[in-house]
Amino acid sequence: MSQNLISLALTAEQLTAVEGALATLEQNLGGLIALQPAQRRSLTKMGDKSEVFCRQTLKLLQQNPQVVPPSLDVAEAAADLVAFDQIGSFLLRLTRLSERAEDTSTALGSDLMSFALEGYGLLRVSGQNQGLEDLRRDLGARFARRAAHATPEPAPATLG
Repeated sequence: MSQNLISLALTAEQLTAVEGALATLEQNLGGLIALQPAQRRSLTKMGDKSEVFCRQTLKLLQQNPQVVPPSLDVAEAAADLVAFDQIGSFLLRLTRLSERAEDTSTALGSDLMSFALEGYGLLRVSGQNQGLEDLRRDLGARFARRAAHATPEPAPATLG
């Protein structure tokens, strides 16, 4: 095989441990939500600079409750900040792990695709002498190009 970006073999015990860890995470993080893409786009975002602004505003409003109308729930905002900090404590690790899993999957897929293309090339060259032409042709269907759809000619206009 000409390309081998990664060799990975997970044991049954490792896979069982990973599944158990994921089940534990899902159980303990049951309150997490999933936003629809449109919802995500429409939300007001809090970036790094905005985070400082939010923290300072919350602190000032907690210190000056006389200016806070009943419609502005300072206690809920404080609880949101605590939860935000709690999630932040593990979100970076989860993101890095997820990215590494994606990269590993991509590398494994690339290794396999490179192998398959190289093997297919060998079948094209030497497979004819080995009686493998029909099997190679079946594999080649992956590369078949679709014919362009011909636009139907309009029906002739009738006088009537």
